[in-house]
This record gives sequence, C-alpha cells and structure tokens, in this order.
Amino acid sequence: MDLYLGVDVGSVTVKFAVLDTADELVSCLYLPTEGRPVEVMQQGLADLRRRLPPDIATKGVAATGSARYLAGAIIGADLVKNEITCQAVAAVRSVPEVKTIIEIGGQDSKLIIIRDGQVADFSMNTVCAAGTGSFLDHQAARLHISIEELSRRALLGKGKLYISGRCTVFAESDMVHKQQMGHNIDDIVYGLCRTLVRNFLSDTGSGKDIRPPVIFQGGVAFNLGIKRAMEEELKTSVIIPAHHEVMGAIGAALLVHENVKAVQGSCKFRGFDISGVKYKTTSFECKSCPTSCEIVKIAEGGRVVACWGGQCDLWEGRELKFPHPSEVKKSEKH
Repeated sequence: MDLYLGVDVGSVTVKFAVLDTADELVSCLYLPTEGRPVEVMQQGLADLRRRLPPDIATKGVAATGSARYLAGAIIGADLVKNEITCQAVAAVRSVPEVKTIIEIGGQDSKLIIIRDGQVADFSMNTVCAAGTGSFLDHQAARLHISIEELSRRALLGKGKLYISGRCTVFAESDMVHKQQMGHNIDDIVYGLCRTLVRNFLSDTGSGKDIRPPVIFQGGVAFNLGIKRAMEEELKTSVIIPAHHEVMGAIGAALLVHENVKAVQGSCKFRGFDISGVKYKTTSFECKSCPTSCEIVKIAEGGRVVACWGGQCDLWEGRELKFPHPSEVKKSEKH
C-alpha cells in the first residue's frame, strides 16, 4: 500500500494525516504539543506505525504549521508548505464550492477567502488570544468546568447575555460580574462563545468579503457553541467538515501526493521509527534585529538539524551553519 503523510505542527497540537493513492484518509492523529514538539512528533509517528498495515510504502511526506521547518527537518519532509495553502487545499477537496474558510486553533486563527477554487485573500491572528481557543480554555478553567462541558452548556444558553471585552482580561472581568449578578451559567458560557466570534470577526475578519458556503475548521470547531454563535453573527449556515481538526495535515498530504506525481523523486522520509533518535536542544539569542528573539536549536549527534522559535523566518528553512555572528548562547537543556 502506497501512502502519503502530512504533519501539521502548531503551537498547541500536532496533527498527522495518512492518505492512500486515492487520497482517502487511512489514519489520523491529533495530539497536544505540551511544549514538546519533537517528542510528540516522535510519539505520533510510532503510534501511526502501530495503526497502519505492515505492507506500506511511504511515497511522500509534507510538513506544515507554525513549526513546519522544524517538523520538516525532524521527519525528513519532501515538501514544506504554509498552513494557509494546506488548509485551503483540504477545504476545497472537502467542499468544492466553499468561498470562506474559518480556522480557529489554540493560539491563532485564520480567515481564508476562496474564489474559483483558489485563495483570493487571507488574514491571520497570531497575537491576541481573544479570538482563539485559549480564550475558551481559560474561561472554562475559571468556571471549573471542562471544555467539553462548556461546549454542551453553550448550546443550552440563551443568546441575549452580552459579555463585553476586546481581550481575555476584560471578558473575564465582565464574566465574573455577570456571575455575581446571578445570571445562569449556560447563558454566560454562550455569551463567551459570542464574544469569541465577535472578536474573531472584528479582528481576523475585518474588511473581508465573507460569503457562503462557509467552512469552520480547527480544534475549536469541536465546540458547537462557537458554530451556533458564528451562524447567528454571519446569518448563514456554517459547515464543519469531517476531520476538521486535522485539515492542515490532510492538505499537506494532498499537496505532497501531487508533488510526487509531478517530480517523480525519491522520498526523504526518515521513517516511523525515529522515536529512538536522541536530540539535544539548546537556545541562543539572535542579534540580527532589536527584537532579540530566543531561537531554539535542535541537534542530532552534534549536527544541527533545525532551528525555530523566532518571529521571522531568518533561522527557519535555511542552510544551517554554526557558529553564526548573530548567535549568543543563552541556555542549554538536555
């Protein structure tokens, strides 16, 4: 069986998708990163190998997500693509007539405008948490309920309670005030969902031509309260596709399949058994600009295989040669 693997490494989760030659999903994984992207990638590959039949041949591997260059170096990717492209490819494959893609993850959100099956415009929010999944996680913890219960109770809430706040701090303050006034928790929870949607539309969606059909992707799409609030704000139905949480990984696998057919090259994949490889992690402060980002450096057997963590792509996806004039070693972790 010939297979194609897509890996999407984000700030909160790592996603895997395996497609066959007909581009049908064979297996997928959705794992929390927990600040350990390399270890979670190794764990995910080992888990996938146990799920897949023994007679497989991996013909192509692609990496995407905010840590795509790190992922590409660790797993041996044939293709590294940005998450906008991968999310769009998977969405169009799922709903060919889609015109708007909303993707909300744990720490960022995206709005992608599709016209005639192609990306016509997009915007991203990687700074403010008020329009992302971490906003709901924080409020669920404040209410002492699970995120699953928050989703269930949001569907029971009435849509009249307004919780103000353009940021997480102000929203939490207003939520506490509403509790003190004796408002129903279900109404408060749904008010939080409406707040997240308003923040998303006024920030990431500002000035964008949002037209139906609208697809809702990402881990936050598990929360049906957000879907309900989104449909109320947009005044149109919102489609949540199957496997919405791994759409970036699916898009990456679709793209590498196309790439393999075009170039007919050999696969660079390092295999599912890299869980035994030992990596050493160090960090240094980049002095190329006043931002002075802390860059994480991953080495295997004394050879640097990847760098990541900066606000720009200076250290990602480049030929790695050390030492570098801008490198100032800060700390070392084993």
